[in-house]
Formats: sequence, structure tokens, C-alpha cells
Amino acid sequence: MTSWAESGEPEGLFDAPAPARTAPGGAGSPPSPAVSGAGGAEQPLAVRMRPRSLDEVVGQGHLLGPGTPIRQLVDRDVPMSLVLWGPPGTGKTTLATVVSLVTSRRFVEISAVSDGVKRVRAEIDLARRELGMTGRQTVLFVDEVHRFNKAQQDALLPAVENRWVSFIGATTENPFFSVISPLLSRSLLLTLEPLGDDDLREVIHRALAEERGLDGAAGLDPAAEDHLIRLAGGDARRALTYLEAASLVVDDGGVIDADVLEKAVDRAAVRYDREGDQHYDVISAFIKSIRGSDVDAALHYLARMIEAGEDARFIARRLIVHASEDVGMADPTALQTAVAAAQAVEFVGLPEARINLAQAVIHLSLAPKSNAVITAVDGALGDVRKGLAGAVPGHLRDAHYKGAAKIGHGEGYKYAHNHPGGVVRQQYAPDSVDGREYYRPTRHGAESRFTEVLARIRSVLRGTADRR
Repeated sequence: MTSWAESGEPEGLFDAPAPARTAPGGAGSPPSPAVSGAGGAEQPLAVRMRPRSLDEVVGQGHLLGPGTPIRQLVDRDVPMSLVLWGPPGTGKTTLATVVSLVTSRRFVEISAVSDGVKRVRAEIDLARRELGMTGRQTVLFVDEVHRFNKAQQDALLPAVENRWVSFIGATTENPFFSVISPLLSRSLLLTLEPLGDDDLREVIHRALAEERGLDGAAGLDPAAEDHLIRLAGGDARRALTYLEAASLVVDDGGVIDADVLEKAVDRAAVRYDREGDQHYDVISAFIKSIRGSDVDAALHYLARMIEAGEDARFIARRLIVHASEDVGMADPTALQTAVAAAQAVEFVGLPEARINLAQAVIHLSLAPKSNAVITAVDGALGDVRKGLAGAVPGHLRDAHYKGAAKIGHGEGYKYAHNHPGGVVRQQYAPDSVDGREYYRPTRHGAESRFTEVLARIRSVLRGTADRR
């Protein structure tokens, strides 16, 4: 069905490790819908609803179409090695599990959290013997492969290069930083994306209706469904876990509403519409709180957006804009902090990236404020739009091509580096805007020193330095 590979549950709860397994009954045989777990207890809803074929997978359409590497691996048993990269809950383990169910190969699952080189080498030796004796190939799935150090990843190279195994590695971290180059170069890199709202709705509706799911034992009203999708944050496994918890609260055939869902998962339903008034009102209050240096209010609105499932990339983009619009040269490092937070959102993702976003919010809130940058560029744009865009002065025109000197291009240009301080009296702007002052630095923070520097530079450019 979908992508709920990792949601932070204890190891073994959803993905019990097995040294090697093959799809029961041969390739393509699905498991029974409600298998009992340890002690006879029914398996969790997220496990029961796990996809049994690629056709049941929801989302990741860019990876599952005809002719894609995953299809080749499953449908044609083509030997290949893959690295699956995506945030938690996007389906890395799910896709590997589907391969284990429908392929005729041996399937071996290793966790980089708990297994080491000894286990890796032992499984590779078994795979070589199996391949030599029976011709049967092995799929070696390494979950959290980024947790292996360089030496541990090196141990995989001979098996991958010689195709003793078809390697599938899953990572939540950027593989260009966390997976060694030799292993990455021998594998196809597939990037998984978080599930969209429509994908999550399909997952939820299937779980409510199908026999292996809740089989109609509970309903879900629209408001609760929207809240569940926000809580899931693109992770279907989390959505199913919360749905199951809520279904235990209502009577058989009852309807789960927002109040029931809140009590079941202990998470308040934040009233927030990502495409409505709340979206615009909250982001407006967020930016104005930062501009007003109220760090506590800004953090409140940040928490409100995160809890409501707002796109973290949207928040990061607004911080980048604010860093130049309302802080600017009063603290030039504010932009660096905002950009770094945006990169952290891409590399780490939520929930961890909330810390990086909070750091940027605190930095921007407490930084000295200046709107001189946006005032300067908008002033220049305003003049250009009024038609004040005269001819470029002749001494500044391009003089590198043949014949330019004959028409006066570059004549009289003064090379700034040949003059004291690297500044020389010279007109740079067109006549129509010569003398206009767009950038007017404030006395706030680091920008105060630019006030003095700019005054000296302008006096040299205009020939008034000797008179000051």
C-alpha cells in the first residue's frame, strides 16, 4: 500500500529481523491478512496493511512505473543494486519487503543499527554458496546503511561488484555524504518523496474498509481525517498507527471524530488550513513577531505551524526572505543562519529540523533590524520602472571586442585598483539617476559601520572628499 517504513517504533515491533526468508508459497504469494504475532496477538494495523505487491504501493509513482529499476528487479528478476534515499516513513523498508514477498530470490535483511561486519560477511558467504550450488540469487537489504562506518560499507563492495547479491540500502541521510563513493557508484540511487495528502487518504480509506484492516468496524469523520493527515506528516505508517489507536476508543461501528482522535493520540487538533485564512494569518503573525523582536511569540507560531503539518520548506523560505528584508546588513550572518536552516530541512527533515528552524527564528528575532536592503532594491526598481534607465556611460561600456575603441567604448575608464583605497572619482550610474542614493544604512547593529564607510566612498566618487 504505501510508505511507512520508519516512524520511530521500537525495533522488532513492525520489522522483526529474519536471517533469510523467501516469499511463502513461491513468488507472488501474499501473506494472510491478519497474522498473529508473539503470544497470539493480532499484528498492528500498519503491518496488516503492508503492501503485498508493487501495485498496492501508494505514492512514489516516479519509481514504480513500467521499466523503472524497482519494476525490473521485481518483475524480471534483473540483478541490480539500489540505494533508497528518503525521509522516515517514505517507504524504503516497504519496497524492500515487497521485493521479499514477490521475488524468487533469497531475501536477507540486515539492520546497520544492530548488525556488524561479521554478520555482513557471513550472509555474503551464504549468498555465494547458494549462487554457486543452485544458481539462486540473494537480495541483501541493509536498513539504515548510513549508520555503517567506512570499513563496514567496504565489506559490501566485493559482493555488489561481483553481483553475488542484489544490494538494497536504505538511508534517511544524503547518500553523497553518508554512503561511500565506491558503493554509491555501483548502485542506482532512487529518491523517495513524502506521501501527499491524497495518497494518505487512500491509505486511510483502505485501512477502514478492507478485511485485513478495520473491516468497517469504525468510521472517520472529515475533520478527524484532515487532522490525522496533518499528524501523519507524509508518513502512512504513523497515520495507520494513530488510526488504530483511535479505533480502539469507539464502539464497534462508531465514528472517530476529532475529539476522539485527540484523546487517542494525545495531540491537540490545531485549527489550521494550509490553503485558507489560518495559513496566511499565522505566517503573517510569525513574520511580524520576528520583525518586532518578540522571540517567544515567534516560537509559538513556529510550533503552531509545525504541529499543524505546514510544509517545513515553506517556513524555511520565509525565514530566508525575512533575513534580508528585515535584518539585512544590521546582521549579515542572519541570512547565513536562515539558509543553513533551509538546508537542514532538506537534509534532515522533520521532526529533527524543528531545532534548526527554531535556531534561525531565535537568531532573526534577536538580531538588530534594518529594512535598508529591501528599501534600496525597491527604490532602484521603482526608478527603472519609471523609465530612468539611461545609457551606460561610455567609459564603462565593454571595450574587449575589436573596434570598440574606435567608437569610444572604455575611453577614460579609471581602474579602481590603481588608486588609493581602491576607490576613485568616477561616474558609474547613467545620467538619469546619477546622484541617487538607494541604500541608506541605519545605525542598527553591524550596519552602523557601513554608514561611515558608505559616506567616505560616496565622497570620493563624487569628488567631495577634500572638502569634508
